[in-house]
Amino acid sequence: MNYEPFLSAQGGRLRESAIRKMGALMAQTKDLVSFAPGYPAEDLFAWEALREIAHELLTGQDGKVLQYGATRGYRPLLDVVVGLMAERGIRSSVEQVIVTTGSQQGLDLVARVLCDPGDVLLVELPSYVGAISAFQNLGAELVGVPQESDGVDLDALASTLARLRAAGRRVKGLYTVPNFQNPTGLLVSQAKRRALLEWAAREDLLLIEDDPYRDLYFEDVTSAADTRPIAADDHEGRVIYLSSFSKTLAPGFRTAWLSAPAPLAARFELAKQSVDLCTSAFDQRMISEACRRGVLTAQLPRLRAAYGAKRRVMEAALTEHLAGRVTWPSPRGGFFLWTRLPDGVDATALLPVAVRHGVIYVTGDAFFVNGEGAAFIRLAFSAPSHERIQEGVRRLAAAITEVASTSARVPVSSPAAR
Repeated sequence: MNYEPFLSAQGGRLRESAIRKMGALMAQTKDLVSFAPGYPAEDLFAWEALREIAHELLTGQDGKVLQYGATRGYRPLLDVVVGLMAERGIRSSVEQVIVTTGSQQGLDLVARVLCDPGDVLLVELPSYVGAISAFQNLGAELVGVPQESDGVDLDALASTLARLRAAGRRVKGLYTVPNFQNPTGLLVSQAKRRALLEWAAREDLLLIEDDPYRDLYFEDVTSAADTRPIAADDHEGRVIYLSSFSKTLAPGFRTAWLSAPAPLAARFELAKQSVDLCTSAFDQRMISEACRRGVLTAQLPRLRAAYGAKRRVMEAALTEHLAGRVTWPSPRGGFFLWTRLPDGVDATALLPVAVRHGVIYVTGDAFFVNGEGAAFIRLAFSAPSHERIQEGVRRLAAAITEVASTSARVPVSSPAAR
């Protein structure tokens, strides 16, 4: 039976995430070193502390632990989030915060509430693939703006907005990941963050600031000021701020948050009611207790040291096996190396060869909304052990060598033959 005639316009637009697709391939292939999904390292979860909290919560003394909860979130956790944001320099209140079922739901709620089909959102080139799918699946048109070494190219941002408005397009704002961006690892300069806020005020637009990696900085970050969120300097209510506990405590709890001006937060709450009624009460209790008992605070130095060491291992392996052939900007935090392939090697064409050699990654084109990215791959160093990182890079180097040598043997046709 053909079900296409039954699909809504939105149902027909839905596309599979490139990262989820890689996850399915991982499940089918034995002994595959995966640099694809940005999973936290499972051995770094606070297993003992979380086990103790779960045991206490599941005694049955408080039935609400497994009951439906408020759409906006568990009140003690909302208070925790307001406190965490205050530590980041962001002034907020319970009326502005909504607990979401992962940051992905937060992105979905933003798209549902702000974007009609055909509305334009500006995004960085490249940008987070999960945000791209959330916005596009709900009908928004994404227009990319190139990045410089310290963030979005402001001249390109201005000219892009002017071109869109001249064409009569309705632009809602810019989506940005300023701290250790997924996929590039880029840390946006404070000067450029202030410039973006000034731009949003001048042009009467919104900024959607996605900040899941802020606490995962390495020793190269000289001060907390380097990671100060854009929202910390927002005095007009221009910034919708998203963050998560997935990268610091555990993604299995699916607990994140969204903070927005109160009138928008009320709309996001209404949208959430129709999506899931509420985020898991048990998950929220677990996170709230972990924060209250200092588990999160104790975890952060451990995570920074561990992920910083993994970054160094991957960079050393790339230097050993692919020196002079691939390049990457060294990230100062986060989970990823954004790697440029040798000239003539296409990321998509390389992928089946890499899988045959036993390694996987995400192709760069998944992160671009303008068809670019064929020369890039995103390598996630967060989940594999040091030994698996080294082995995976060795396999990747073998695959690149094979594809590059094949490309070099392909004869170039003469102008007459064309």
